[in-house]
Amino acid sequence: MGFDPVSMEQALDRLEQFVHSGKPHLVVTANPEMVMKARRDPLLQEILQRADLVVADGIGVVWASGVLRQAVPERIPGIELAEGLLKRAAEKKWRVFFLGGEPGVADKAAAAVQKRWPGLEIAGTYHGFFRGPEEEELLARLKELRPDVLLAALGVPRQEKWLAAHLAQLKIPVAVGVGGSFNVWAGVDKRAPMWMRKLNLEWLYRLIRQPWRIKRMAVLPVFVLTVWKERAAGRR
Repeated sequence: MGFDPVSMEQALDRLEQFVHSGKPHLVVTANPEMVMKARRDPLLQEILQRADLVVADGIGVVWASGVLRQAVPERIPGIELAEGLLKRAAEKKWRVFFLGGEPGVADKAAAAVQKRWPGLEIAGTYHGFFRGPEEEELLARLKELRPDVLLAALGVPRQEKWLAAHLAQLKIPVAVGVGGSFNVWAGVDKRAPMWMRKLNLEWLYRLIRQPWRIKRMAVLPVFVLTVWKERAAGRR
């Protein structure tokens, strides 16, 4: 898989182009954990290869891109990309649909960002625990509403796989997997303080608040080793 060498502003400009095109586009914010999952999951790997925009969400990806001599300009946290997109949506009058989270979380998240960016139009919301008939109802609703932007907080890799499976029929110009962003906007979770973000220690803050993440973060040493092996083999 390859990452697009774009800055935050360039990524947002690309998303604006996608909206104006009217054609469906899948956007992925990938961190080292997702990269390693993709190496074991052929479907996820194919989705990442076919995605219209893949940005580096994780300082580990930025480091790896430098080691492999294919540097990306900067880390683009998924939540910050989503917030930049929402800001533009409010300015450009794009309609946004919130999909995912526990029942009620998407509603709270949508209400919170509307206060932050007055004029933002929320096309609709739906929780992330749909199945069977509920999924058919959701798809029918999305086809009817035809939002410009779909934010999906379904967790990795479910959100990427679900969007890839349905985006063509939904014909939504921009679809982005946003992980736990809804929980942050809804006040369920908190982001790391700014000083930790600037020092690229947001991962440590998450680990302290959620110790169960240690199992997920155990993949990081494997990621580092894999990067050096790729470098030795001359691959990118």
